[in-house]
Amino acid sequence: MMHGGETKKMRPMPVKISRNTSISHNTFSPKQQIRPYSERWDLSHLAENPVQRFETLLGGIESKVAIFESARAQLSPNMPISIFHPLLTLSEDIAAASSRISAYAYLWFSENTKHLAARSFKTKVEERLTALQNRLVFFDLWWQSVDEDNARRLMAGTGTLQYHLESIRRFKPHTLSEPEEKIINIKNITGHSAVHSLYDVVTNGFSFTLTVKGKRKTMTREGLTSYLRHAQGRLREAAYRELYRVYADQHDLLGEIYKILVNDWKAENLQLRRFASPIATRNLGNDIPDEAVASLLKVCQKNAGIFQDYFHIKARLCKIKPMSRYHIYAPHRTEQKSYRYQDAIRMVLDAYRGFSPQLAELAERVLHERHIDARTRPGKIGGAYCYSVVPGMTPYVLLNFTGEVRDIATMAHELGHAVHGMLASHHSIFTFHSTLPLAETASVFGERILSDALMNQERDKKVRQGLLLNQLDDIYATVLRQAYFVHFENQAHEMIAQGATVKDLARTYLAEVRQQFGKGIKVPNEFQWEWLTIPHIFASPFYCYAYSFGNLLVLALYRMYQKEGAAFVPKYLDLLSTGGSEAPQAILAKIGVDMASEDFWQSGFDTIREMVDQLEQTL
Repeated sequence: MMHGGETKKMRPMPVKISRNTSISHNTFSPKQQIRPYSERWDLSHLAENPVQRFETLLGGIESKVAIFESARAQLSPNMPISIFHPLLTLSEDIAAASSRISAYAYLWFSENTKHLAARSFKTKVEERLTALQNRLVFFDLWWQSVDEDNARRLMAGTGTLQYHLESIRRFKPHTLSEPEEKIINIKNITGHSAVHSLYDVVTNGFSFTLTVKGKRKTMTREGLTSYLRHAQGRLREAAYRELYRVYADQHDLLGEIYKILVNDWKAENLQLRRFASPIATRNLGNDIPDEAVASLLKVCQKNAGIFQDYFHIKARLCKIKPMSRYHIYAPHRTEQKSYRYQDAIRMVLDAYRGFSPQLAELAERVLHERHIDARTRPGKIGGAYCYSVVPGMTPYVLLNFTGEVRDIATMAHELGHAVHGMLASHHSIFTFHSTLPLAETASVFGERILSDALMNQERDKKVRQGLLLNQLDDIYATVLRQAYFVHFENQAHEMIAQGATVKDLARTYLAEVRQQFGKGIKVPNEFQWEWLTIPHIFASPFYCYAYSFGNLLVLALYRMYQKEGAAFVPKYLDLLSTGGSEAPQAILAKIGVDMASEDFWQSGFDTIREMVDQLEQTL
């Protein structure tokens, strides 16, 4: 989730051979824990000495790939189920083994993106696994060619794997020949993947300087981010100016990186795979109809005025005059407390336990097994993520905890991702991780649980007022802000195709932000470079609407919980336990949600409007 600090890394996707990844569904009854919990993770659970044993580990995967390849001659639409089903099991084994070493490489790299050995190992893993993936391309291509009757016959009895098999066939109209698919896989390592890694290396190496209490301090982006919410308006402005000064200084390089990535997306997905639009690629991958995404984005734009009203109310509460984009995350007067990491853990676990003891037990397993890396450090990758590796393994969580109240919300968010994967781990490695738009359900719901618990504990009007401001800040950052990122991406992809310059993109972005905030909230010129600071639009085009989707969905689900009470909990846990084993439309239909309906998305904004009205009544 993107909090006021403006950025968050997406949960990393493993290389293609691994498909998706996740956790064990067995509940854990922890014994009395030894406090404090460790603030550094232990990667040894992923693989034993993977750097030293790399060739042995890869050799094990390669031997399984060779066995899989040997079955190629037996593939036919009329093949017996007794041959087909064991092949599926073997493909799961290959995916699990590759996912473990892929996860190790990414997590090690995340600890310090400047660490040369970690960067080298990550590149080596990607190259070798891609080569193995190329040897398996034939299966998906064959499976797409099977007629419908035989496909249904072969899928019978595959259980949790069925949706995975259906998903492969969904891409049939956009799949190329086997040699072409192999070439794309190879070139992506030295093309798209390498260019994106360059963005990570460059931006994670940035340092920022800020004068605080008369002293000049040099800090990472995570350190600077804390000042974007500082109590002093002067420091908020200075932090934003410094952030965009550093990025603007590199706008030629970063802008060209973005244009290369967009052109690569166009070349593969529009020219070769014949998708109708750039965003259609993401929609098919998410198994979300184009019209549902269009409805979501349309309703988000239509409701920009709700947040314009909110920020004017916030300006009055926080005594900000005039209100500008510098100050939308200004803290309430009660927000200046710093929290210890161990206290933050207790607050999150207590909130989870109040909703469901099972959720708290699963979340605590992440801490108990030392699968969390909490503190910000120089070179550490920015933001936060949860990496679900394989069913049966506790997920890994990366944070950049600095003691702010928002860091507690981030912890609740990422642990929500973790418990989601754990609850769904009885599914296949290919289907236990939910599709992207539903992937934010448990994480955002976890934040709502935390916010609700804190609100219920407070009797002080000013503190409750501050908590309500926190919630609305978060909802803005994860609903409207994300939708506008995608709106900009739609324009940027079209503009770049027509030869737009980096400065053309910056002018368009600034115009979009000013339209979003309206005439009453000033947006200074330096915000034209904000898009360069958003990792998602570089790493995963059109990813961000999943946040809008997930947050508005959670607003509806939480309203159901408030009405139904404890009776809602088992239904919610069942929803999470489905993972990615069914189509999102089918999963949501079970709880009465029509994702293509503008009325449904509007109901989420109606809830937001009620919260804004509630805040206004406290003036």
